[in-house]
Amino acid sequence: MTVTAEPTPNPNALKFTVGQDVGGPKTYVAAGDIDDPAARALLDIEGVTSVFMTADFVTISKTADSDWAVITPQATQILTDQYEV
Repeated sequence: MTVTAEPTPNPNALKFTVGQDVGGPKTYVAAGDIDDPAARALLDIEGVTSVFMTADFVTISKTADSDWAVITPQATQILTDQYEV
């Protein structure tokens, strides 16, 4: 399945459906203990503030001044590399 991004009611959060179990529910923030390689890579993207993983999707939150046009392609690539079969 292709990774797809969908808007959420929060303009600073996007839901990325990956089509397979991602574990969780678990929330990661930059200052926290990050034991998941995909979450670590996502949090390394400039502007990303948190990563929520559960079921078959990942929700990424960003700072208000960050641009989804910059974050989305990077996040999609990370999630594709990690979860696409």
